[in-house]
This record gives sequence, structure tokens and C-alpha cells, in this order.
Amino acid sequence: MSSVAGHGDARAGGAPAGPFALASRVRPLGDGTFTAELPATWTVRGRPHGGFLLALLARTAVAAHSGGAGTPLVDPLAVSAQFLNPPSVGPVLLRTELRKSGRQATVVSVHLEQRGKSCVEGVVTTGRLPRERAAWADLPNLSAEPPGNAVEVASLPLASVFKLTTACDIRLDPTGAGFLHGHVGDPLRLRLWVRPRAEPADPLFALVAGDINMPLTFNLGRFGWSPTVQMTALVRSRPSPGWLRVLVESRAVHGAWFDSDATVIDSTGRLICQARQLALSAAG
Repeated sequence: MSSVAGHGDARAGGAPAGPFALASRVRPLGDGTFTAELPATWTVRGRPHGGFLLALLARTAVAAHSGGAGTPLVDPLAVSAQFLNPPSVGPVLLRTELRKSGRQATVVSVHLEQRGKSCVEGVVTTGRLPRERAAWADLPNLSAEPPGNAVEVASLPLASVFKLTTACDIRLDPTGAGFLHGHVGDPLRLRLWVRPRAEPADPLFALVAGDINMPLTFNLGRFGWSPTVQMTALVRSRPSPGWLRVLVESRAVHGAWFDSDATVIDSTGRLICQARQLALSAAG
């Protein structure tokens, strides 16, 4: 991931930025304050996508940490966010505060505001992602590419409200996704594959991938908007080119509350991101 200086619309080495990088760019105003534009493309039911907002917080923290040209590049290592009020498509203000500056990790708080209202409050830890292979890993067994019967989410009726399918290619394993056929009662577990269109995935897009699924409670027959209340994501490695494979599962649904855990693996089998969120399900 390139550090964000100036307008943040160019990638390392001078290559032009892709659609995701452009959509999530931030502009510094000085004194640790930035502006950004929440695009209609990265929305679900007209509201900005939670994973995209996490990526925007992370990009802002990296920009605040970088401080200008010549500063070593850093990556987001962990992002934790409280979703207070759902923002709308349009301009937002992002205020940052340096909470800790260390040799291995720097901590930056980022508050996203819109029209004077606090919408998302986050804390981002930045540092350098490891380059070496994991010394130990216990990861789900998912094929490197979508299976032959995988469903392109952009072809489903829900794509009309799942707008981000125009910006990234998402494939869903129909096995266990009973909601596709009106079946209720499958375990709350989905397998997906995702990649951004027209650009390679980077650590910021890994945060999007950690929230790329439709609500797991679809398998309970609970359709509709399921707002995220709190989400925490750990970025573990820089993704290699190719599909990101995602396993998402829930441990329990208690009343309207449910949890969702996502494990994101790249095409080489490396762990890229872990994301956990607490959300409210639509009524059954």
C-alpha cells in the first residue's frame, strides 16, 4: 500500500490508482484533518459499506502517520471502529489524533464526521506488515479459485442494493447458502471469493474483504439492512495477486444481535485479514 500524501490518488512507483484507491482517497487540510467523498458505488442499501469505511479510516491513519514525502511506508495492522450514526453518500470530515508513536507500532484515532455529526469513531494501529511466511497457521480449507458452481453476486437480485458488486468481483459458494433458494435453516457460514476490479488487492482492500458478505442471518430468513455496531479487523499480510478467499461464520444469534467472524486468505494460502463484528439483524 502506498502512503497517502497530497491527494493520495497515486500508487507506489507512479502507477495510476485503480477505482478502489480513487474511491477511498483522502485529502489533507492540515492539523491532522482530512476530507473524503463517500461514493455511491461502495454502498449497501444506500449506506456506505462498513468494510469500506474501515479502509477509509485506515487510509486516513496512514496519511496522518506518513506526514509527507520521504517517510517510510506503513500499513494498517489493526482497525477497531464504533459505528455511531450511518453516514450518507457525500463529503465527510476525518479528524485524527496521534495516540502513540513507536518503533514497531503507531496508534492513531480517527473520527469520521458528516454535517457536524460523529458517524464512525475508530482507532488504527499502523506499522510494517511481515514479509516472511507464517511460522504456524491453522486456516480453513478453501480452494484458491471459486468453484465451478460459484454464483456471481452481481447477477443476483440483491445486487441492486449491494452496489459494491460494480467495483469488485464477488463469487459465492451456493453450498450452504440456502437463502438463494428460499431455504431457511442452513448453518450461518458462507464461503466467498473476491477481488477488486481493474487493480490488485492491497492491505486496505483486505479490510473490505473482511466485510464482503451479505448478512449471515439471511440463512435464518432475516432479510433487510443489518447495521454493524462494532467491528475490529486485523491485517496480517500483504495479499498476493489473485482471488481473496473468505470464510464467514457466526457463533450465535441472540435476539436481534449476532456476531460475524471473517477469515481472509490470499491466492497463495497466506492469512491476510481477520475481522469480527457485532451487528443487528433485520426482523425475521
